[in-house]
Amino acid sequence: MEWLFGKKLTPEELLRKNQRALNKAMRDLDREKQKMEQQEKKIIIDIKKLAKEGQMDAVKIMARDLVRTRRYEKKFMLMRANIQAVSLKIQTLRSQNAMAQAMKGVTRAMASMNRQLNLPQIQRILQEFEKQSEIMDMKEEVMNDAIDDAMEGDEDEEESDAIVNQVLDELGLQLGDTLSGLPAAGNALPASGQKQPAAAAAAAATTGGNNGGGLSDADADLQARLDNLRRE
Repeated sequence: MEWLFGKKLTPEELLRKNQRALNKAMRDLDREKQKMEQQEKKIIIDIKKLAKEGQMDAVKIMARDLVRTRRYEKKFMLMRANIQAVSLKIQTLRSQNAMAQAMKGVTRAMASMNRQLNLPQIQRILQEFEKQSEIMDMKEEVMNDAIDDAMEGDEDEEESDAIVNQVLDELGLQLGDTLSGLPAAGNALPASGQKQPAAAAAAAATTGGNNGGGLSDADADLQARLDNLRRE
């Protein structure tokens, strides 16, 4: 009916159809073989029965039937083995056909990819990328240097001076605390905002010592160092 409707089967469909036919044939052979085996058993029973009855002519005829039955069973086994071998070949062909179709699709995909890949263009793109990357690195380095130069200005110097003054002030406070723990002198120490030469401080210390209740030489030396730090 296929030629009537003009339908053309694909190789995969033909292989599947033929394999179904071979499987059906093997099932039919198996059924026939079972019938032959049952018939063989029946013939053997009849031969034994006729032999007991002494009917040797019938026994000979039944023996020939038994031989033919066993010969047919052997033929059925050979036919089934051949059909099974053909079925295995068809299965192998189906597998090979499926593999060929898969390889065909992969080949088409690879051909399409190769047509889209332009090696010179890709090389130019990679070279341009490397060039632009180097330019970006150079610009980043220049910008970092410019930022570092801009940040290292007068503000840094002013901040450094402020830190130095803070340290000196802290040292002055420490010295002031040390001096505050000493005995009171006859002459008061000068204020932090006043500048007094070291010689005047020493003279004041000497005068105080002569009065019996003034600053000692160690106290005068500490006061002179404090004044020097403040002047610096």
